[in-house]
Amino acid sequence: MPSVESLGLDEMTLDDQLELVGAIWDRIAATHSGTLLTPADRAELRRRIADDDADPDGGIPWEDVKADARRRIGR
Repeated sequence: MPSVESLGLDEMTLDDQLELVGAIWDRIAATHSGTLLTPADRAELRRRIADDDADPDGGIPWEDVKADARRRIGR
Protein backbone atom coordinates (compact mmCIF):
# COMPACT_ATOMS: atom_id res chain seq x y z
CA MET A 1 0.00 0.00 0.00
CA PRO A 2 1.35 3.47 -0.84
CA SER A 3 2.42 5.74 2.01
CA VAL A 4 1.69 9.41 2.61
CA GLU A 5 5.26 10.21 1.65
CA SER A 6 5.35 8.05 -1.49
CA LEU A 7 2.20 9.75 -2.77
CA GLY A 8 3.58 13.20 -1.98
CA LEU A 9 0.69 14.03 0.35
CA ASP A 10 3.03 15.45 2.96
CA GLU A 11 3.99 18.14 0.41
CA MET A 12 0.40 19.17 -0.36
CA THR A 13 -1.31 22.14 1.24
CA LEU A 14 -4.03 21.47 3.79
CA ASP A 15 -6.68 22.71 1.34
CA ASP A 16 -5.41 20.35 -1.36
CA GLN A 17 -5.33 17.43 1.09
CA LEU A 18 -8.91 18.12 2.17
CA GLU A 19 -10.04 18.38 -1.45
CA LEU A 20 -8.38 15.04 -2.18
CA VAL A 21 -10.02 13.42 0.85
CA GLY A 22 -13.39 14.69 -0.38
CA ALA A 23 -12.77 13.31 -3.86
CA ILE A 24 -11.71 9.94 -2.45
CA TRP A 25 -14.77 9.80 -0.20
CA ASP A 26 -17.08 10.72 -3.10
CA ARG A 27 -15.56 7.91 -5.18
CA ILE A 28 -15.98 5.39 -2.38
CA ALA A 29 -19.59 6.47 -1.83
CA ALA A 30 -20.37 6.26 -5.56
CA THR A 31 -18.78 2.85 -6.11
CA HIS A 32 -19.71 1.14 -2.84
CA SER A 33 -23.21 2.47 -2.30
CA GLY A 34 -24.76 0.88 0.75
CA THR A 35 -21.86 -1.44 1.55
CA LEU A 36 -20.40 0.79 4.26
CA LEU A 37 -23.23 0.14 6.73
CA THR A 38 -23.43 -2.88 8.98
CA PRO A 39 -26.81 -4.54 9.55
CA ALA A 40 -26.88 -2.91 13.00
CA ASP A 41 -26.18 0.50 11.42
CA ARG A 42 -29.02 -0.04 8.94
CA ALA A 43 -31.42 -1.02 11.74
CA GLU A 44 -30.47 2.05 13.77
CA LEU A 45 -30.87 4.32 10.75
CA ARG A 46 -34.31 2.84 10.03
CA ARG A 47 -35.29 3.34 13.68
CA ARG A 48 -34.21 6.98 13.61
CA ILE A 49 -36.04 7.63 10.34
CA ALA A 50 -39.19 6.07 11.81
CA ASP A 51 -38.84 8.25 14.93
CA ASP A 52 -38.51 11.35 12.78
CA ASP A 53 -41.45 10.34 10.59
CA ALA A 54 -43.57 9.84 13.72
CA ASP A 55 -42.60 13.24 15.18
CA PRO A 56 -41.05 15.49 12.50
CA ASP A 57 -41.12 18.54 14.79
CA GLY A 58 -39.47 16.72 17.70
CA GLY A 59 -35.87 17.51 16.82
CA ILE A 60 -33.69 20.46 17.67
CA PRO A 61 -33.64 23.23 15.04
CA TRP A 62 -30.34 23.58 13.17
CA GLU A 63 -29.91 27.20 14.31
CA ASP A 64 -30.07 26.06 17.96
CA VAL A 65 -27.55 23.26 17.36
CA LYS A 66 -25.20 25.65 15.56
CA ALA A 67 -25.49 28.31 18.29
CA ASP A 68 -24.77 25.70 20.98
CA ALA A 69 -21.71 24.45 19.08
CA ARG A 70 -20.41 27.99 18.71
CA ARG A 71 -20.89 28.64 22.43
CA ARG A 72 -18.94 25.49 23.25
CA ILE A 73 -15.94 26.55 21.15
CA GLY A 74 -16.07 30.15 22.29
CA ARG A 75 -17.19 31.75 19.04
